Amino acid sequence: MSDPITDQRLLYIHDQLPDAEIQREADLYGPLTDSVRELIAATLQTEVGEPDVRRAKALIEEAASLLQARAISGPYGVRWGASGWKRGWGNAADGFRNAVAPPLNVHTDPDGRTWADFHLGPQYEGPAGLTHGGVSALILDQVLGDCAVASGNPGMTGTLSLRYRKPTPLGDLHAEARFDHLDGVKAIVKGHIADAEGICVEAEGIFILPRWAREAQSTTTGS
Repeated sequence: MSDPITDQRLLYIHDQLPDAEIQREADLYGPLTDSVRELIAATLQTEVGEPDVRRAKALIEEAASLLQARAISGPYGVRWGASGWKRGWGNAADGFRNAVAPPLNVHTDPDGRTWADFHLGPQYEGPAGLTHGGVSALILDQVLGDCAVASGNPGMTGTLSLRYRKPTPLGDLHAEARFDHLDGVKAIVKGHIADAEGICVEAEGIFILPRWAREAQSTTTGS
């Protein structure tokens, strides 16, 4: 049986691709992902008749077969190019090539605040007309985690505590987070999602760098 820790390490890949090649891939695969995201929404909203549904299904199956003709066999992982350009393109929250992910582009200000303005379509519905609470958690997990990274204290989610203050609508939303404090190896980060009327969901996350990563870090720094 394979060691899951070893397997996970193998998914952190320094492929040394030059920026020009990464940009070429972004220009090629980004629009494809956007099209699939539109397809997911269209599949949910369509009311066309049986002949068009059957034709669309056949076209989708043809497209899937075409794309699978040359594909990696497992997770995309996290990759770094020659300049350090990091690509977590398979990430379920903000993966550039993952059409399941909300269209989330997280920014970091010089003061360490992370934030994102984004739009959630009908495919992210939970209660009628509202954002699914799990989708809110997904987004906050990512934004708070990115804030931990920006603070210099990266880690995986240990706990994520949410307070749903009011229903979160679909449509235009804003998320942001700030680093709160460090407790040993635990980075504590706080944030929220808001609509135009105010805060909808508050969150506090604890992020912990895995032991194997801390050991590798110590070996690299010689500490």
